[in-house]
Amino acid sequence: MEIDSFADLVGRLGLYFMTVLLGLFLHGFGTLSVLFMLATKKLPCRYIAKMGQVMATAFGTASSSATMPITIGCCDDMGLDPRITRFVIPIGATINMDGTALYEAVAAIFIAQLRKVEMSFGKIVAVSVTATAASIGAAGIPQAGLVTMVMVLDTVNLPAEDVSIILAVDWLLDRFRTTINVVCDALGAIIVTTLSQGDIEKSRVIHQNDRELAPAHELTELEKGDH
Repeated sequence: MEIDSFADLVGRLGLYFMTVLLGLFLHGFGTLSVLFMLATKKLPCRYIAKMGQVMATAFGTASSSATMPITIGCCDDMGLDPRITRFVIPIGATINMDGTALYEAVAAIFIAQLRKVEMSFGKIVAVSVTATAASIGAAGIPQAGLVTMVMVLDTVNLPAEDVSIILAVDWLLDRFRTTINVVCDALGAIIVTTLSQGDIEKSRVIHQNDRELAPAHELTELEKGDH
């Protein structure tokens, strides 16, 4: 690996750090927001503003799994159907790692540039697809992305030990990408709730009718018993 000096490496790591942060910001407040508005016809800002505790916990723990109870509680406070939140949030905390996928793709391209490896369009696509698949298998624990990063590096024939290059900044980037992951989980639960509104209302009507009919049914059974 050709690096002119330690200062040169620090400078490149700084650019890499800012690139990942910019990508996470654009994804979280750009792509996700647009998809949310298209699906719900609502602005995501007022929902994200209510996720302060969720984002703080995610940033502090760097773990989607550890943040999951807080995320579920926040969704309940926003009035989402508990059946949906308790189904969507655990799945999201396990497989929905879009922040991790973005980070792994950028990290692989960064390491390839350090090694002077030419990245063709086909290789970039392969890295992106592999990073997405690898992120699904990443555990919701701190710095789990470093483990699956080996798979992504293998896509462009880079040695696994190159992961050590980004260790200096990974602990902090991990907190940012975890925050994006949990926000995406919560927004996903809101989208599912919105799209399932008709079914939720039907379920509530059926449940209400069952409750109203239950006393009459019990009375009939009692009358049969008397005879």
